[in-house]
Amino acid sequence: MTIQEEITEALTSSFEPSFLSVENESHRHNVPPGSESHFKVTLVSQRFVGARSVKRHQAVYGTLASWLAGPVHALALHTYTAEEWAVSDGAPASPDCRGGTGK
Repeated sequence: MTIQEEITEALTSSFEPSFLSVENESHRHNVPPGSESHFKVTLVSQRFVGARSVKRHQAVYGTLASWLAGPVHALALHTYTAEEWAVSDGAPASPDCRGGTGK
């Protein structure tokens, strides 16, 4: 099982999402081909009702703690309730990697 599949399974189990997208964006960064170190997660769950962004992200970080302590270097989180998702234009696009140089 890939890291992307493991993350998808863990988030599905913990949040029972109405929408979940786990995108491996490692290829957009300065890492070896085939890496699974940078992910963009879009997660829609009723578990987020009444929770501010910080609490939502903390809940996701808690679920993914073992991956964040190991192979996952970066995690872009976009968390929504079903109502927020229904009126959104979707998750924002990720910026291009700046290669760690800031240029």
